[in-house]
Amino acid sequence: MLSYDELTSPERELWDAFPEGCRVDLRTGAPEADAPSSGARWGPERTVRAAVVMALLLGANDDRSGGVAALRLAGTRITGRLDLSGAEIPHRLSLEGCRLDEAVRLRGATTRTIEVADSWVPGIDAELARIEGDLDLRRSTVEGGSLILVNARMAGNLLLADAEISSPEEWAVLAGGLVLDGGVFARRLTTRGGFRLPGARLLSGLFLQGARLENTGGVALAAGGVTASTVDCSQGFTAQGSVRLRRARIEGLLTFEGARLNGDGTALDCVAMQVGDFDYRTAAPLSGLVDLRSAQATWCQDSERSWPEKVLLEGFTYGSIRFRDTPSAAGEGETPDRDEVARRLAWVRRNPGYAPQPYEQLAGWYRRIGHDDDARRVLLAKQRHRRLTLSLPARAWGHLLDVTVGYGYRPWLAGVWLLTLTLLGALVFGTHSPTPVKPGEGVPFQPLVYTLDLLIPIGGLGQRVGWYWSNNGLQWLAYLLIACGWMLTTAVIAGVTRTLQKN
Repeated sequence: MLSYDELTSPERELWDAFPEGCRVDLRTGAPEADAPSSGARWGPERTVRAAVVMALLLGANDDRSGGVAALRLAGTRITGRLDLSGAEIPHRLSLEGCRLDEAVRLRGATTRTIEVADSWVPGIDAELARIEGDLDLRRSTVEGGSLILVNARMAGNLLLADAEISSPEEWAVLAGGLVLDGGVFARRLTTRGGFRLPGARLLSGLFLQGARLENTGGVALAAGGVTASTVDCSQGFTAQGSVRLRRARIEGLLTFEGARLNGDGTALDCVAMQVGDFDYRTAAPLSGLVDLRSAQATWCQDSERSWPEKVLLEGFTYGSIRFRDTPSAAGEGETPDRDEVARRLAWVRRNPGYAPQPYEQLAGWYRRIGHDDDARRVLLAKQRHRRLTLSLPARAWGHLLDVTVGYGYRPWLAGVWLLTLTLLGALVFGTHSPTPVKPGEGVPFQPLVYTLDLLIPIGGLGQRVGWYWSNNGLQWLAYLLIACGWMLTTAVIAGVTRTLQKN
């Protein structure tokens, strides 16, 4: 047990100020001299032992009434290990502009708000801690160790704005299972090592605007299974490493507006993610692929130039989608122009190989906003893509369906072919005289009706059976028109049947 006589001058000042919660400020006022990064050179006049801090936080000298006891230090070097693991700490700890020689240990502790702002600390271990307030590390530097918050619970917020966390290990921040009644506010945070918080529950969200997470060749942000109201990775957010949001549940907004994601392999993993509003308008295309398989978004806005060459889209569903980098983008109640549809089809084709679901999902979106023509255009593109995967005979049949009726999505093509062949036959047959099968009987020869009789395979108009050609060339033309009539009829039936069935 420490006695008052053993305390140094700054320690006695802290001891006397603690019962009233007064701040002890040992800064000189010179910015260079007061920088915590140079705090290893601070002398005894600015030094307090960690044992004194621990003694006060655990109940020493808090008998004086009339104030709220709190430990508030500024511009101080704390020597020794500040180890409060498992402790119940009834007082607030506030360190501003301080330097701690050793890592802080709060594993399993129960405490009030902890503020370590504008300070330098070689690591913080608060695994399983219960903090009835905020953990404030704004503008601080954590160097040489990680910030560990595994399975911790906070009634307030985790404040990391403008902080720098550098760890020699893979992870700069370890916060798996973290539960916050507030949110993570980490604007302009810089890490050297990944930010890991799988399974975390963040009531007020995760805010990483302008943050820079560096874990080159690894995972910059591991947030799989996170439950949050908002995840904001915008305003210049940069990830040197992949971003993982697999199975995340985000009720409101997930935004990458203006972000730069530079991961190898899979740069953005959103498999089975559920999100309300998905804003994918990055500052530049990703260096790796985007995986959106089985993800769900109520509303999605994106930029065509943001997508990488490969995007895994199978199973990705959305209630609404639109480009926001051109004035031609279409939303609910707006009319998508043909260029927008073509660009959206090019986006679907970024999915490697052939997958029908992305086409069906896009066509369904166009149907919901009342643009059936665009939906049919998407489904036609789907059939053309599918044709590339078929055998040679099947591809030949597919080409015939495409040319004649557009796989049933352009039935008017059959009318164009019928009209063209009818005019061709009428003109050719009209310049020659056929031979009657039974001279003196039957109806007079009419080239137009005769051509129609050849093209229509069902029924008869009485012309085809009443006349024949002694000219072999014209007879073969008649056979060709009969064959074309059967092919057109078969293609129309096959195309119409295809549109009435799910492929």
